[in-house]
Parts: sequence; structure tokens; C-alpha cells
Amino acid sequence: MRTIFHIDVNSAFLSWSAVKQLKENPDAVDLRTIPSAVGGDVTTRHGIITAKSIPAKKYGVQTGEPVVKALQKCPELVLVRSDFATYRAYSAAFIDILRSYSEILEQVSIDEAYLDVTELIEDSDGLTAEMLAGMIRKEIREKLGFTVNVGISVNKFLAKMASDFAKPDRTHTLYPEEIREKLWPLPIRDLHGCGASTAQKLMQIGILTIGDAAAMQKELLQSYLGQKAGEYIYERANGRSSDVVHAESEKAKSYSNETTMSEDITAENYDEKADPVLRGLSEHVSARMERGQARGLTVSVSAKTDDFRRRSRQTTLEKPTRDADVIYATAQVLLRELCFGETALLADGRGIRLIGVGVSKLDEGGYEQTDLFDWMKTQEEEKEKKQQAAERQQKTEQLDRMMENIQARFGKKSLQKGITERGTE
Repeated sequence: MRTIFHIDVNSAFLSWSAVKQLKENPDAVDLRTIPSAVGGDVTTRHGIITAKSIPAKKYGVQTGEPVVKALQKCPELVLVRSDFATYRAYSAAFIDILRSYSEILEQVSIDEAYLDVTELIEDSDGLTAEMLAGMIRKEIREKLGFTVNVGISVNKFLAKMASDFAKPDRTHTLYPEEIREKLWPLPIRDLHGCGASTAQKLMQIGILTIGDAAAMQKELLQSYLGQKAGEYIYERANGRSSDVVHAESEKAKSYSNETTMSEDITAENYDEKADPVLRGLSEHVSARMERGQARGLTVSVSAKTDDFRRRSRQTTLEKPTRDADVIYATAQVLLRELCFGETALLADGRGIRLIGVGVSKLDEGGYEQTDLFDWMKTQEEEKEKKQQAAERQQKTEQLDRMMENIQARFGKKSLQKGITERGTE
């Protein structure tokens, strides 16, 4: 049985803006402690909210809503401008820390990743998953200045659901034996991957909680929602999903990222909600290509509708790129064609529950002459790798000494069973 972590940055864009502001001015108010939000034009107060603080959430401020509406709910809301260069830097630092614990890492967005720590737990003497999660949270908090939630389970879906429990800076477990207590009482709309329109359909027939869906016959759900959608809801409601964390290969054939929306994108809210999603995905793909020193000729966009149909569109550029602005602008055109062109994904009141952006037909940089800056960057990367290896070795030695001290005081069997309390802070 695998041990899978899902690590999610708490209010990522808002947190990263707050950390940068505090570094520049230690006397500044921490944006995370007041009603604040990222998004829109700070001077004209136009645009939409792309991230919010926990205090802002208490006023009903929501991601994706117009800034004007958010200000009506919370007139004292402090707005900050998006800063994608800062987000890329903190995201990369966040992922570097995770990778120092396990190379089996799957980054699924700019602020979240899955980590397979099975071997690390099994090879250590007395280290529990909860202890390791606490170590990761502490290192990120102390080194980078922001907090994360860690969800722990035996597969990716349950780990993801666990990380969405109480925030911020928490560790939560959701093991199979905890499903009845922790998962089934949740509203059906909280099931990861269940779009708003699907949730509404289920509620119309009396399926109000995840437990209600788990108790239904799979065939009934499939007859009502369709083959794929019905199977998805049934399997996830019963806690079943993949436990394979797909680590990036050394030489990727393409770079892509996708995300499932908390609220479906429709023809009515397209202009407000689609662009921020595309921007974030494009920034993430660009950052990964930057780390891989790759450029690509083909940009693609994919979308999955609320009835689980998936369509994609792609185009070939004049020259290879990894520039986030180019990827974003191209993705905007492709998604609009997909939604309102011949394919017309948003016709007949349908909604989009998932969007993906990818770049393929890679050129690892051979078409450009390497200059001094490229050489310097390579040297810096090699130094960083050596430093990370040294830090991993130091952690192992520190952990061994800690275990030896505890066993010397309390006996060799004192840590074998680990911690039984779950959902620890």
C-alpha cells in the first residue's frame, strides 16, 4: 500500500504577495491577516479576484468574482496586483523543497503537488507519515515564509480531499477506514472533480452528500449522468483512484498542466473566469519549461465539459517558445475557438469543468547558441543540486540521531507503532 501526500499552498498568490511585501517592508501589515485579495487593476478596481485571504473569505469574497462585487461585500478589502514573476519564483522554491524529500513528485499546478513517500517511510525506523508531513510544513514555513496543507492517504484522490480539510498549515489524513467518518458526510459539491452542474443534477434526485453517492448503484449513476461521469462519481465517492504519482522524466516530450474548476465556466461567465485560469496554467507550463531549458513549437488547449466530453485544439508557432505571454495569448485564441467556434463546447447551456494548456514539439535549445548567461545558469543549477543532496544527507543523519536518542531513552520499540492520532496540526 502506497503513502501519498498532496501538498497545497494556502492561498498561494495572496500568500506569495504577502511574503514579498513583508520582505521589502518588515513593518507592513501581513496581507494574510486582513481582508485582502489579488486581482484586477488596483487603481481602477476593475477585473476579477484571483486569490483571497481567509479573513476576506469570511465576508463572502470569492475567487473568480468581479472586483466591484467583492468590494460591495467588503468595502475595506485591500487589493494587490498580480505578480507572476514572484509566483514563479516561490513555486519553484516550494517544489525544490518537496523534491528534496522524494523524487517521485507530480506537480499538478503552480501551487500543489503529489509526493510518493512510501519508500521513505518504510526505510526509516519509526518515522510516520504525520511526522514527515510536519517536517515538510515546518521547512516550507521557516525557509519560504508561507504555509501549506498536507493531505495523507493511500491514493491521490483521498490525499487531495484530505488536504482541503481545515486550513491553514495543517496535516490531515483520509485513510480508507476513515472514509465513512470524514468523507461521506461532506456535501456532494465538495467531491473533487464533481462540477457544479453535475452536483446540481445529483441534488435534484436526492443525492446530497458524498455518502449518498457512494451508496447508489453504479449503474444507476451511469444511466443518469452518463457512462464516464457516473463511474467517476461512484468510484471517487467510495474512495477509489490511482495511487501512481507520475514523476517527470528527464527529457519530457511535452509540458502541460490542467486544472479542475470549483465552478464551471459557462458562456455567461467565460470572460470573467477563463482568462485567469489560462494565465495561471500558462505561467506554470512556462516555469517548468524554464527549468527543463526547453522550448516548443506547438501550443495546445484541452477542455472537459460537465458531461465529461473532452476536446482539444492546437496550433504551430513560427518559432519555438517557452515565454508565458506567448503561450497565454495563443491559449486564449485556441480556447475561444474551442468554446465558440465549430466545436461550440459551451452551446446548449453546457459548462467546462477542466482546462488544460500544453506545449509540445520540443526543441531543447539546440537552435540557439549558448551564451555566457546560459553557462552561468547551468553552473548555478549544478551547485543547487549538490547543495540539495547535502541537505538530504544532513536530514537523514539528523533523523537517525533523533531516533537513536529516543530509543535509548524509551526502548527500541518506542517508535515502531508511530502516532495513532490523525488529523494532527
